[in-house]
Amino acid sequence: MLANAYTSTVHFARPLADTLGALDWLEARGRTHRSALWLRTLFEIYRVDGLVALDLCWWSFAAQDAVAAHLADRPDARVFEYGSGASTLWLARRAAEVHSVEHDLGWAEVMRGQLAHVSNATLHAVAPTTRGAGPCTAPSGRRGYADKDFSDYVRAIDAVPGQFDVIVVDGRARAACLEHARSRLAPGGILVFDDPHRARYRPAIAASGLEVTELRGLKPCLPYRDGTALLRRTACAQAPSDG
Repeated sequence: MLANAYTSTVHFARPLADTLGALDWLEARGRTHRSALWLRTLFEIYRVDGLVALDLCWWSFAAQDAVAAHLADRPDARVFEYGSGASTLWLARRAAEVHSVEHDLGWAEVMRGQLAHVSNATLHAVAPTTRGAGPCTAPSGRRGYADKDFSDYVRAIDAVPGQFDVIVVDGRARAACLEHARSRLAPGGILVFDDPHRARYRPAIAASGLEVTELRGLKPCLPYRDGTALLRRTACAQAPSDG
């Protein structure tokens, strides 16, 4: 309820802020002051085109800086992403190849429009199926998805051969995505896991065998500090087998 109220208030205030020149002022100020850029993003919550125009995504600023530096050292970087959005275009601007899987078919159509002129990004739309009587290997803990099985969504990475310099887990069934996709990290690669503080994700992160760095701080569109985790395979660890 509070989130809906906040979003509605911001969307209501946005035209006035634009008319008064506040958005342009914050955007210009944000080129040298991160706090001003963060304030500017508060007016773009759930507006993918606004974040795309600002060349930002919905991870903590610290995580964006770290991933950008990682990709800058890898001109041929390949990325696989669970959950499409502004991050898909942000990644496409910095990587050679991006594959993104989206479970929401309506949102996938919105993203196809955003990606129409982006040649190095491929969107895979894979809707969940209805759970049967047997066990579900890829459930989502999000409210409203109790009857859904995301197994096909989780396995979408199997359709794209090779290893990835960055894997992003920021969609549905994140625990299952992490477990299934972690072996596809290239040597030195990183797995970006958003909202790692949520209780339903902690066991999977702890069991991943990956070294976890949580980068907390300001995050676009959110009026509070939040975190994004970067997971890396330690030098002595072996890549896990999914077989």
